[in-house]
Amino acid sequence: MSILSKQQIQKFNSDGFLVVENIINANELTYYSNVYDSFLNNTIDASQFRTDLSGNEGSSEKITQIMVPSKLFSELLSKPIHTKTLQIAKELLGDDLELDFDMMINKAPFSNTPTPWHQDVAYWINMPDKRAVSCWVAIDQSYKENGCMWYTPKSHLHQTLPHKQTGNKGALQCNGNEENSICIPLKPGSCVFHHGNTLHYSRGNTTSDQRRALITNFRPKSMIAFERQQGYDHTGKRENNVK
Repeated sequence: MSILSKQQIQKFNSDGFLVVENIINANELTYYSNVYDSFLNNTIDASQFRTDLSGNEGSSEKITQIMVPSKLFSELLSKPIHTKTLQIAKELLGDDLELDFDMMINKAPFSNTPTPWHQDVAYWINMPDKRAVSCWVAIDQSYKENGCMWYTPKSHLHQTLPHKQTGNKGALQCNGNEENSICIPLKPGSCVFHHGNTLHYSRGNTTSDQRRALITNFRPKSMIAFERQQGYDHTGKRENNVK
């Protein structure tokens, strides 16, 4: 049984992103919140995959990024976020899509550090089949002041923009602006899917609230094999791989 309507699929294809409300319920949200905090407080040791996406060299993380949490806590793979977002990804871009990687990105209270404008494809190696979709699930209330996502409609239909690296091995960035983009606030348990070439960013967190997000990414099974054959598994050195 399909989760999405034809209209929702058309909207994703047109705009490059799609909001899906209430992908998990309140009890499931409590589970994910507890697991997420176990990663943040190092009860689950993710040090080998944990970085500060801001490039900050100080003692406190501005934008905590934990790659491939399901490698460290495999239970996640059978839980609703992974199973439901995989089904939706297949409905959006094809039945051959599979999970490529997942990650956690948190903006701590008062960290006030934007994630720069970028397209996800800039982080990836060049592949013959460029279909890719990510799902950004809000674990906390996500709004402008604590760093909800902004997307530029139809940007996925154009060439990938030039990107450069920020700071000390920080995030990649390109030119973008809020004026021609849309702010996407989300309540906890809701999510937004975006195409790999969709331009997006988020403001810094200037509030006393957390802004935790769990992200799943999907691409064709054959392209995941293509990546792995070249030793690329989304856990290594960050490079700008746009070609």
